[in-house]
Amino acid sequence: MFGSKKRKQNLDNLMAQLRPDLSRESLGVGPEFPGVAPNPLLSGAARRRNAELRTGALALGVIVDWREVSSDGSPRVLLMLDVETADGISFRGIADEDLTITALTRLAPGQTMPVRYRPAVMDHYVTLAKDADPTLVQQLADEIANRRRG
Repeated sequence: MFGSKKRKQNLDNLMAQLRPDLSRESLGVGPEFPGVAPNPLLSGAARRRNAELRTGALALGVIVDWREVSSDGSPRVLLMLDVETADGISFRGIADEDLTITALTRLAPGQTMPVRYRPAVMDHYVTLAKDADPTLVQQLADEIANRRRG
């Protein structure tokens, strides 16, 4: 479309200027990361991405850090996780989540959480797998631990 690429670059630059803590470099992701949406509820691409993530593949993520993006109602938080998949792929994942105050106070670096990702896209976006079956999560954790040992 007319100038849409330039407008996208300007939006990314604007976000990096307004919130340097949300830049690709400070989040620890590469240039292929599409960036953080100012308001994912207003972005059609973000809504589609979130719908795809809810049905994505299961992986384990270890919390590295997090950044509060907004606190209108429930806190919106960007979680940075080191993700390991069942296939042995490791990457830095970014989860854009609305959390309760209670869940926010329980976050700690080094905490392992089940996440979902899109294997076909691999764009650093993940989501917390709050609905994951605990037995599947345990099987995944055992599989990853066995691969590390052997």
